[in-house]
Amino acid sequence: MSGPEAWEPRAVAGEDVVEAGPVAALAALFDDGIPAPREGDDLPPLWHWVALPHWPASSGLDLDGHPVRGDFLPPVELPRRMFAGGEVVLHRAPKVGETVHRRSIVDSVTDKSGRSGKLVLVQVRTELSGMDGTPYVEERQDLLYREAGSPSRAAAVPEAAAALEPVGSPFRRTDGQTWEFATDPTLLMRFSAATANAHRIHYDWPYATRVEGYPGLVVHGPLMSLALAEVLRLDSPAARVRRISHRNQAPLFCGQPAQLRTSPGARSVALELLGPSGPSTSLAVELAE
Repeated sequence: MSGPEAWEPRAVAGEDVVEAGPVAALAALFDDGIPAPREGDDLPPLWHWVALPHWPASSGLDLDGHPVRGDFLPPVELPRRMFAGGEVVLHRAPKVGETVHRRSIVDSVTDKSGRSGKLVLVQVRTELSGMDGTPYVEERQDLLYREAGSPSRAAAVPEAAAALEPVGSPFRRTDGQTWEFATDPTLLMRFSAATANAHRIHYDWPYATRVEGYPGLVVHGPLMSLALAEVLRLDSPAARVRRISHRNQAPLFCGQPAQLRTSPGARSVALELLGPSGPSTSLAVELAE
């Protein structure tokens, strides 16, 4: 593991309110015709990422906008942090306005190597339950840390984060199983605000291109996964989700064209977000009987 040997994982637990404000913000951001969940309504699948925001103190933020490493998350020295995927098991949907118990802990930290160099995979486990102990959500999140890329790649998407026309709703149906997914800097900024995500790669063009070496602003991994889950709601509003496995395979950059595709089965649905170079994000959804 990278970083000081003294670090040890510790559980963080507490009570949180399923906030109505961020839920309404995400519904407004999607602007897809589905009414925003209101007080007492069930949260749609994966919307707990938005409804339970955590705002760290400004003095606790690092250069990249994330909380300083070495407290809850390990002191990994690699600069690039990516939301690589995970799995969510839904026992019962939390309701908007409800108070829930949340417990999170780092399960594992693994050094790896890949084509781009050193990698560190951090797995975080989170459990949400009712105040009476009823299990609601069990989740594993995979966070991947990588070395920075070369700033010379910044020319690859010269207009992606500047002077874009507003996209309006990011969803446009093209046929029965395919949607277009459009992004602009405003969409990314609003999603960052709704999820308390200060990571600068999503809104700070000079930082994203000159420090971390990306060719443009990076579309949030959780936003891509939520967009796929939203397409399932649009196509199958009565579907009850039991489990979601999600994987982010490649970055999508702001303004790049993308498609959302669904492949329904008997008790499952496969969803995929395709960017210019191929698959970016995939969801495997298990439906409840």
